[in-house]
Amino acid sequence: MENKIYYIQLYSFLTLFLTAAPTVSAQEIGSVSGKIRYQGIGEPYVNVYILDSQKGSATDKDGNYSINGVPKGEYTIVISALGFRTQKQKISITSTIPSIQLDFDLIDDSASLDEVVVSGNLKPVSKLDSPVAIEVYSPTFFKKNPVPSIFESMQNVNGVRPQLNCNVCNTGDIHINGLEGPYTFVLIDGMPIVSGLSTVYGLTGIPQSLIQRVEIVKGPASTLYGSEAVGGIINIITKNPFSAPEVSAESFASSWGEVNTDIGLSYIMGSKVDGLMGVNYFNYQNPIDNNGDGFTDLTLQNRISIFNKLNIKRREGRIFTMAGRYVYEDRWGGEVNWTTADRGGDEIYGESVYTSRWELFGTYQLPLKENINFQFSANGHDQNSFYGTDSFNADQYIGFGQFTWNRLLGETHDLLVGAAYRFTFYDDNTFATVEEDGVTSKPSVTHLPGVFAQDEIRIGLQNKLLLGMRYDYNSLHGHILSPRINYKWNSKDKQDVIRLSMGNGFRVANIFTEDHAALTGAREVEFVGELKPETSWNANINYVKKIITPHNTFIGLDASAFYTYFTNRIIPDYETDPNKIIYANLDGSSVSQGVSLNLDIAWPHGIKALAGATLMDVSVTESGVRTRQLLTESFSGVWSISYDLNSIGLSMDYTGNLYGPMRLPLISDTDPRNPYSPWYSIQNIQLTKKFGTQWELFGGVKNLLDFTPPANSITRPYDPFDKNVIFDNDGRAVATPDNPYALTFDPNYVYASNQGIRGFLGVRYTVF
Repeated sequence: MENKIYYIQLYSFLTLFLTAAPTVSAQEIGSVSGKIRYQGIGEPYVNVYILDSQKGSATDKDGNYSINGVPKGEYTIVISALGFRTQKQKISITSTIPSIQLDFDLIDDSASLDEVVVSGNLKPVSKLDSPVAIEVYSPTFFKKNPVPSIFESMQNVNGVRPQLNCNVCNTGDIHINGLEGPYTFVLIDGMPIVSGLSTVYGLTGIPQSLIQRVEIVKGPASTLYGSEAVGGIINIITKNPFSAPEVSAESFASSWGEVNTDIGLSYIMGSKVDGLMGVNYFNYQNPIDNNGDGFTDLTLQNRISIFNKLNIKRREGRIFTMAGRYVYEDRWGGEVNWTTADRGGDEIYGESVYTSRWELFGTYQLPLKENINFQFSANGHDQNSFYGTDSFNADQYIGFGQFTWNRLLGETHDLLVGAAYRFTFYDDNTFATVEEDGVTSKPSVTHLPGVFAQDEIRIGLQNKLLLGMRYDYNSLHGHILSPRINYKWNSKDKQDVIRLSMGNGFRVANIFTEDHAALTGAREVEFVGELKPETSWNANINYVKKIITPHNTFIGLDASAFYTYFTNRIIPDYETDPNKIIYANLDGSSVSQGVSLNLDIAWPHGIKALAGATLMDVSVTESGVRTRQLLTESFSGVWSISYDLNSIGLSMDYTGNLYGPMRLPLISDTDPRNPYSPWYSIQNIQLTKKFGTQWELFGGVKNLLDFTPPANSITRPYDPFDKNVIFDNDGRAVATPDNPYALTFDPNYVYASNQGIRGFLGVRYTVF
């Protein structure tokens, strides 16, 4: 009955959107018509509309357009087409001049097809000119499927997958090309903010209303960003306070009871300071158990994040920006009747996490003739948590400072030299930070000074060579050398680009800060020997092709092949002992290899499509035996199809993803669950209605196919403390009539969210 009511409400909602076209009043007496040409020839499929209204049209095959039923008054006509400059012209409809003939000549604007990026060499450059392959995603891309966190927004990026790591507390990390979250380096405005403890809990609460764009580099970026950027980087670029909207607000709610609100404000302090403030608030307090296992299908959360950025004007246009963020989150998941009074108890199982986190980062250009910048960041992270009866409390403080000097040497060399220092303090209440006596606390303190140099060499107009070298000294593990080479070729018209890349990566793992599975009370953690740093070598090739057809259709192709070879890799072993997670350096090698393709098409009549697919093989070879890595799909695909009806201010977005089977962690050989996940797809649809230039109403349905993992993803949810499990002398579960498969409580068999189909409705308000 509830589902029937839900679908009736959804049908009514969609009908409202589709019938919201304006009616024609008796005052509509005029019209605007004309011809739009390019190089003297009529151009088809050019958008023509009246600003701040819902009236518009598109040119026919001969370049003619007509907008009828226009009331008398003053208006601005706008023409827009991909690859051409947007043009505006004011007109006046009167009783004496009711019809206006207005022609336009299109002007090339190929620069509009290219973005500015900074992740390749720490300074703004054209994406096409960058020798490093960088993918750029704008806020418009993320608005096609609105979500409450950056973590979830990555689900529609090809080759990038947000991976849930626990069925109970729903924490996760971001995989790039099959490599786990700790190999992904997340930056805000180029500063290393998200790492260590925040690898698990720091990817939420970034106000999306303040995001200018997101840049993604797949593969090691060790020269500029340090040796930990093994799998790739995600660089979140926030808006410039000077050009940001005065007010931007977005709020939406789902039929599950989730409520998310983003508010952004730009302001001026005196004559020299521009500010940008953002607040994100997310709340979900509705325990739902649709699969009937007695546990919450979605973790309950109460989170607030406050962000502030200052842009300080200085003489000669020198840079000085500072930003800060504070996040507080209270989340819990577990048995649906759990309350805070049960926190840490052994009667009702729950996983409860309190997170308090602050961040500070910025850039200061020194008052010198040379281009020398000082970049800095600091963050503190406090976690107070219980996983069943197991307490985990941790504190982490990270400080980072970096000087960079950039100088052009002649017309062919662009030199970047830098020196960096990173300090990390980490302490928790596990055996990882105690002396050998098992009692005395011994926090982990790491110093990581380093220097790097990079030379971008221009060879003629069509070739670039990027050579980089970085040296770091880790106070615990010694010397680290990270070389990198990139080569780029482009055709004379820059419609074809080929990039080659090769280099290495190095990473020091901290199990308790990076792997949620190590914290859950379901299994005991065991280390085999002293863990050594991981090392990797990587190579990839990237080809980009841009096409504009005679009918003004844009087609973009972006294809890549990648290969990464690991030694000393640390992989959790779930299978040797069902009651343990065993961590050890791999006695062998691990390989991640594959190919990916992105296809971007924009038709001039308003349809846009972005689709991508990645085929990969991530394997582990130990003692001559090659196995497929756990929780890694061999195929993934994403798509986004949009249709804009400018004439009535309506747009439609259909987004989705498709994942192939993953090998899943079973408890033992007797575990009856499927060792592989099925093919599955999460699909979403959204309609957005514009009201003038300031208001938008949006809504739709998420997870249209209502896909959820099997109900037995959590084993023995009715006995989460294993009180009724019989163990042998080696600590292994024994088969009994009440436990025929010798199972124990385990929430680690997880590959997708248990949240099924749901509707959502929201509103946006923007003032420039």
